[in-house]
Amino acid sequence: MTLIQIIEILEARVVFGPNADETEILSVCASDLMSDLLHFSVRPKAMLITGLTNSQVVRTAEISEIKAVVFVLDKTPEREAVELARQKNIPLLVTRLSRFTACGRLYSEGLRSCTGEDR
Repeated sequence: MTLIQIIEILEARVVFGPNADETEILSVCASDLMSDLLHFSVRPKAMLITGLTNSQVVRTAEISEIKAVVFVLDKTPEREAVELARQKNIPLLVTRLSRFTACGRLYSEGLRSCTGEDR
């Protein structure tokens, strides 16, 4: 699924989004605990859904090779997070949806967990 399709499904706005029509997403992680993402082996081409808005989210995404980040509940990422995302070329989206609803919509469209436990 492309990032542009995800933007439509989540009714998201793009904070920073290079190549949204070309960025492929194959799985989703949803967490506010960045240590969990660092602990688990994340599938390639994963996207993160979170309520955290600081630069640590972008740093964790980079280390975990996460391709995009979605902030829920209309939370706007901090300026430092946006600047770091620009430097690292990691798209950032914001949706008004809750984490639960965002995950449910993406699951119903065929995306699965980035940790692979739902194979």
